[in-house]
Amino acid sequence: MSMTTETLKANLKEPAIFCCRRRKGTVISAADLEDPSLFDDMAEAGLLTLSGDALTVEEALGATLLADCEALTPILPSMVEGARKTEKEKAERPAPAEAGEPGGAPSAKGASGMMHIEIKSLEGLSLDLPWPGLFPPAAVPVNAPAAVPAVAPAAVQGEDKTLRTLTKKYFQAADVVIGEKTSFENGVLTLDRGLLEKAVQADPLVKEIKMDVIKPAGRHIYTDTIMDVCPIAAKVSGTLGEGVTHVMEGAVFMLTGVDEDGTQVHEFGSSEGYLDEKMAFGNPGCADGNDIIIRVETIIQRHTGMERRGPLAAHKCEDVIIQAARDVLKTANQAPLRDEICRDVKKYGRPRVVLVKEIMGQGAMHDNILCPNEPCGVTGGQKNVDLGNVPVMLSPNEVLDGGIHALTCIGPSTKEMTRHYFREPLVQALAADEELNLLGVVFVGSPQVNDEKTFVSERLGAWMEALGAEGAIVTTEGFGNNHIDFISHIGQIGKRGIPVVGVSFCAYQGQLVVGNQYADAMIELNKDQKGFENEVAGCSEICSKDALRAVQMLKNKMMGVEIKPAPKKWSQQVVDGNNLLLGL
Repeated sequence: MSMTTETLKANLKEPAIFCCRRRKGTVISAADLEDPSLFDDMAEAGLLTLSGDALTVEEALGATLLADCEALTPILPSMVEGARKTEKEKAERPAPAEAGEPGGAPSAKGASGMMHIEIKSLEGLSLDLPWPGLFPPAAVPVNAPAAVPAVAPAAVQGEDKTLRTLTKKYFQAADVVIGEKTSFENGVLTLDRGLLEKAVQADPLVKEIKMDVIKPAGRHIYTDTIMDVCPIAAKVSGTLGEGVTHVMEGAVFMLTGVDEDGTQVHEFGSSEGYLDEKMAFGNPGCADGNDIIIRVETIIQRHTGMERRGPLAAHKCEDVIIQAARDVLKTANQAPLRDEICRDVKKYGRPRVVLVKEIMGQGAMHDNILCPNEPCGVTGGQKNVDLGNVPVMLSPNEVLDGGIHALTCIGPSTKEMTRHYFREPLVQALAADEELNLLGVVFVGSPQVNDEKTFVSERLGAWMEALGAEGAIVTTEGFGNNHIDFISHIGQIGKRGIPVVGVSFCAYQGQLVVGNQYADAMIELNKDQKGFENEVAGCSEICSKDALRAVQMLKNKMMGVEIKPAPKKWSQQVVDGNNLLLGL
């Protein structure tokens, strides 16, 4: 398939290969050259052998073919006359860098406000020059569209402005027991067994509920599929995102569920099995290595496991028990282990960026609860499906204060559970970055119907434009249908001239189900050794290294640093190489 004009511009440095048989005397144009995006497939199928001596596309354009030539033949200098560069010049050209995950390019520097230059021909000479802005207005991202260029606002230097402050006070849970009265004294959380009777009354769809305590040494125990991991956090003063929140450290709730027929609630990828084998302990959404797990097992009405109401009922019942723990945590009489101060800060003079989190919104069992009354709670929250899946903006503090309760029941390894949002690595990384001004976190649902997908995606683009965003990272959990929205979000942002980076699980499959010209910077989340979606809860969710790679890639793209195309299939070597570049 020959190249279009747009394809040609993006592939000038690629090898020049004839797409069809060409006659002597042909003056080479884009119509004569094969699309480089097909090279890997052709090479894998044995149809094409790339040659290191081949001219590049930009060298071959306008040259005249000296003899008839068959399709899929690399164009060598000896085959044409009038090539733009000689073979000698080609040999002197530096060897290209290995293809890798986008982001393997040089890192942006400038946090100090100075540009550092070293000239190797003058030994010992180094200069430190004032650099007025890390991202000069003239910087243009690679492949940025010309149709609607981003309007970079005038950088106004000034003191940062703290919009709101959240203090998280952490209290250690040394032990958890089930007893006669709920209390939290001397580091021991006691849960009243009578809470079960109260909890099961929260929703008639829950037919039975059980609770037990799993210590770190006792995790080789069978579990039904893991619906959620939820921290124990209680609002002491203020509203979500500000004031004081107490957090219990060392203990988390884990919700499981089956229906009356014994069918796992999350049958679309179940993590049932031995607990020590079915959770990626230590990942953001999971229990940590030393956590005590309070397991709440639910049995819901038959045939409701694949509907919204079934899983929601299980979460509502669990929330009754967690609320009792929250209430005693609020009045903890012991000294906190530590305080964590979270600030929503307006950073003047820094590029305005937005984190977009695509969440499930396809009905059935796929939705989330936004902005509950208590951190990570259920009561008082709004479901994104009921809101029409339209984009909803939360501040970074609101997210880190439990503004999201996850109901999602997608594949276990990629789904983001409630604890994930409570300590979301990308929110933390972007909020802490002194070179970027994080405007907020947009949550946008993934509807079932294509028309609705288009609608919410266009609304997201309008939001980004109105915000004057100068960069964005888009993430999604799961794999497959939701990638239609995911890539549309990237397109809606990209076509407005806003540099955008995608973060997703693709792994062995290597590619999204759809794509567009703006999806040229992607972060792979796979952690499975063979590159597959597995049944280990939280295995391939966003972790801190992924977040730092994504932030660096966004900076690179905003600076106009070239991002090399990734291999078509997942390669851990590429991820490791980029982590090495960043010192991770």
